[in-house]
Amino acid sequence: MLDIRFPLPTGTVLPDYGADGLYGLASSLRHWLHDPGAAWPFAEVAAGERALVVLLVIDGLGDRFLASEGQGSALHAARRRALTSVCPSTTASAVTTLLTGVAPAVHGLNGWFIHDHRFGGVIAPLPLMQRAGPALDAFRLLPRLCPAPSMFHHACRPVNVVSPAEIAFSRFSLHHARGAHIEPYEGMEGLGAAIVAMADALAGSGGLIHAYYASFDALSHAYGSRSAATRTCFGRLDDLFVRLQRALAGRDVRIVVTADHGFTDADPSRCVDLPPDGEVARMLAAALFGERRLAFCKLREGAAGEFESWAGDALAGKAVVVSGESVLNSGLLGPGSRNPRLRERVGTHVLLMEPGWTIVDHVEGETQHEMIGVHGGLSADEMLVPLIVART
Repeated sequence: MLDIRFPLPTGTVLPDYGADGLYGLASSLRHWLHDPGAAWPFAEVAAGERALVVLLVIDGLGDRFLASEGQGSALHAARRRALTSVCPSTTASAVTTLLTGVAPAVHGLNGWFIHDHRFGGVIAPLPLMQRAGPALDAFRLLPRLCPAPSMFHHACRPVNVVSPAEIAFSRFSLHHARGAHIEPYEGMEGLGAAIVAMADALAGSGGLIHAYYASFDALSHAYGSRSAATRTCFGRLDDLFVRLQRALAGRDVRIVVTADHGFTDADPSRCVDLPPDGEVARMLAAALFGERRLAFCKLREGAAGEFESWAGDALAGKAVVVSGESVLNSGLLGPGSRNPRLRERVGTHVLLMEPGWTIVDHVEGETQHEMIGVHGGLSADEMLVPLIVART
């Protein structure tokens, strides 16, 4: 239950942590994997039914993109409904929920960048690097950084994880795929072949094939969420979806397709750019963390009033400024026992960006990546993802 007691950006879509959200899909999947008598309604699996389910997560495929650019596609025809992403609507938060079955408040990865003073301050938990710094290397790094266990560990149903070769055996992937067989692939054709091969391997037992495709997200960042590049990629994904149904025909496989988040485009003219030697930088005790569309701030002691005054003027119509404590108490990051580092990772203030606006700061030695497509915020384009189900 959300308890929002502060203003929200225009057109906000709040995360649903029940049956209409990605969290609900993930938590019910965890239950299905660990209880042989459980149902999984999201995949249309009945209680006690032996089933083989392919869960294909297409990074960045928003439900609004599917509605506008996917008309007439097989994916659109198999769409059941929209789900909300988690908050923030970003890969680090949502994919980790899909691998653990718990909300960002519990697993603690509330953005591409998080703050954890044990590992040097602002860090990127997926590549496991300091922001503009070296790779992280510490004793029991992953269990300390993200103590929520993989939903596949000790599951009573077999799980195969199909993952891009470049990240399949990363430290993050190995930690969150514990208990599953990992099958790396290269390219979209390799993805399809790996899913069919894993379906062959699980034909007698049933279970889960958890497959992840990342390139749609990368193209959306680089070229825009409705660019020719993303539309072409979507067409190839739609063709893959059709070919998977043909290849798995007669095996009674459920193919569930969803995403971690959607996308919105941001014009460079609508970016709040904080100079490294400016007044705001002097108020901050650390670089910004979170996302360009939802930024967490850690202010120096005594700087709150000055920061709030600046934000009231400079960010009017561009962002809503909320105290970190208010965000913690609102339930925006989901239900469950809070990660012990969550207060630090939310910071003292949170900037919820208005539609079309982003915010960036600068860290010495960091390469600034220009992004046309962005996500992490609370707009419908970012928050809504499709639930697509096909039964072969």
